[in-house]
Amino acid sequence: MGQPINIPTSGTQCIGGYVARPDGKPKGGVVVIQEIFGVTAHIRDVADRFAAAGYTAIAPAFFDHLETGLELAYDDTGMQRGKALVTELGLERAVEDVASAAEAIASAGRIGTVGYCWGGTVALLAALRLGLPSVSYYGARNVPFLGETPKAPVMFHFGERDRSIPPEAVASHRERLPQMEVFTYPAGHAFNRDHDPHYDEASATLAWQRTLAFFDKELAGA
Repeated sequence: MGQPINIPTSGTQCIGGYVARPDGKPKGGVVVIQEIFGVTAHIRDVADRFAAAGYTAIAPAFFDHLETGLELAYDDTGMQRGKALVTELGLERAVEDVASAAEAIASAGRIGTVGYCWGGTVALLAALRLGLPSVSYYGARNVPFLGETPKAPVMFHFGERDRSIPPEAVASHRERLPQMEVFTYPAGHAFNRDHDPHYDEASATLAWQRTLAFFDKELAGA
């Protein structure tokens, strides 16, 4: 359904990405923000699912700033490399790239974001700083930013067995952003990633339904 795309950024460099478009007029647009592993087959599949649901979806390849076309394996080596890359990249540049990706699909209508793991925190920042309605899946780096005033609504999804996000961190979201929806599921980290054993089908399905309802309200006006 999708295809590669080049995205001009706020600097002098273009980055790659993946864009999937719906049949007919889009309901809006969604920037799909990767985990620490790059724009993998799973992230491309997520973009395809949003296109099938009626949204233009774009997944910017943030790592192109550092190494073109990088996709890491979901193993310890890939995890360590991914952590190093996102540290080198930085959240500020990632947020700038989200703004560039949103501009690239602006013709779709209202734009939101969805992000996973590291991307979950980038999605939160997109709502806080760019004013894009966003859905944050298991963002382990969220807590330091919860004191900022949101410019757009955010929905949060967390796994109750996620060892990287303790219950008190989830509670902080409810306490400091009481106007936002915070959902928990009987699952671990990365429960939406259906390409490995972390996947929890029931939790992922319910979170997907809630995510689509959020975007139908905030982007499509349903």
